[in-house]
Parts: sequence; structure tokens; C-alpha cells
Amino acid sequence: MNRRLITAAELSALAAEDTTAHRLWTGADGWVERFGDDYLVSAADDGGQIVGYLPEWLAALGLRAARIFVRRLVKQPGGDDKPTQTFGAVGPMETIVTERGLRFGIDFSAGYSVGLFCDQRANRAYLETLRPLRMLNCFAYTCAFSVAAARAGAETLNLDLSRKSLDRGRANLALSGFEGGRHRFIADDVFAVLPRLARRGERFDAIVLDPPTFSRGAGGRVFRAERDLCGLLERALDLIEPGGRVLLSSNAQHLDVAAIARGSARATRLHSVPPPSEYPPDSAAATVWVVAG
Repeated sequence: MNRRLITAAELSALAAEDTTAHRLWTGADGWVERFGDDYLVSAADDGGQIVGYLPEWLAALGLRAARIFVRRLVKQPGGDDKPTQTFGAVGPMETIVTERGLRFGIDFSAGYSVGLFCDQRANRAYLETLRPLRMLNCFAYTCAFSVAAARAGAETLNLDLSRKSLDRGRANLALSGFEGGRHRFIADDVFAVLPRLARRGERFDAIVLDPPTFSRGAGGRVFRAERDLCGLLERALDLIEPGGRVLLSSNAQHLDVAAIARGSARATRLHSVPPPSEYPPDSAAATVWVVAG
């Protein structure tokens, strides 16, 4: 059953950097994530076998479980993927976790993601090292990248079709002490907003493009990563300062984001950031940083 369990050394390093949200175990048909003292099992089936092994894994690592949640991995958009609690006291479905000292709200009553994509932790750390002045966060969701950019001193503009997600993003910025006029939020279709920003002459030195594999935008417009990611990158490059960086990311299977980036005449070079060490090969989102000419 044990394909890739986080090691004691990796867990110790996470504790030293004040991170309590991360991948715990990865298998062929699912994975386990830790969110503080709560654990989320994502499985292709009912998750029973993984849950059965979880106490043994936690004991080996010196961890405890306050609650365990299970969600079924769905193959089609719109499927029921909300987590169900299978262990622990019944209480609020929200909690707060840390990533490198930053604080994030988690909501287990949400669907596909409970509020933080842990596989992007290394990219958020890299974004901070860039020390951007202005960062554009497309498909911002709960604005985790913006929280990291804010700690580096950046102004942020956060775009997402979901006003509820952006409200959670505001709350995340406030949790770490970043709020006020330096952070803007637009609840609209990214494809509609980017041309407006270009016409206004807005420019950014860091842009995050981490779209869903499939989504429906304003007016029923359908986004498919395999078809539309290249065009999305070109629109983002209309807004980037020379020498700025665009993070191109996708969970779409068999999609080569580096090849898409190399296809742009405005990409002078690419920079790759390895995923966090607890992720086995091909178990995290495919990402590449595009350096603009």
C-alpha cells in the first residue's frame, strides 16, 4: 500500500519552516493531505483502504488526527466531490493552517479543493524571492499566491469568476496581516478582463496563470486547457514588464506546459521550480516560469 509516505526528515523540515499543510502520502489511486490536525483522503473509490492505513502512518511519524475527511475523485466536471467526515468530533468545517509562516483558511465543506493547493508551495516560495512590485493573479481562487507576493511587498490584482472565492482570498490576506488598497479583486471572466487591462496600459512584473483544466466562463464560454492555454499565455504576456515572469501551470494530463511556453516568441527563457519533495514524479501540477523578453 505504501507508495510514497512523507519522511520524518521532510516532516521535520516542514515544522521548522512553520508549514502545517502538505501532502502526507501518495498512492496509485489517491493521496492524503494534512491540514493541521485534520487529514483529507482523496481516493478513486470510497477511500476505506487508505483510511485503514492512516493511523499506522501517523503513529510512525508522531502525528495525531483530530478529524479525517474523505472525498471521491470525480472524472467529470460537476461530480459530487465534497469531503465527508469519517472520523473525529463533529464541529466547524473550517480551520486555519500555515505555509512557511503564512496563514490560510481551510473549508472542508468546499468541493474539489478545500482552499489551498499544497503542490504549489515551492512556486509560492519562489515568487517571494522575485520580490515583484505588482503581481497579477489570474484564476486566483483563494489568493494563496497573492499572500506570498504581499509578504514580498507586492501590490496584487486578483481575478476570479467566483466572488465567493475572492472573499476567501481577502480573508487569507487579512489572516497574515495584508489588507487594504494595495490588493484589488475583480470577479469576472479572466479572458474578458485581460484585454481591458492591456488597453488601460497596466503592467505587472509577475503573473500567475493556474487555470482549471475545464471551466465555463461568462456567457457560457468554455475553457479547455489543452485548447486555450496557449492563447491565455499570449494575453498575459501583453501585460508583463520586460524581464518579468509568468507562472504557467496546469493539472491537465499529458499537457506539456513547457512546450506551450517555448512556442511563444516572447518567451526569452524558461525556469522550472521542482515541486515539494514529498510529491512523487508526475503527482503535482505541471508548471514552468516564463521569462518575458
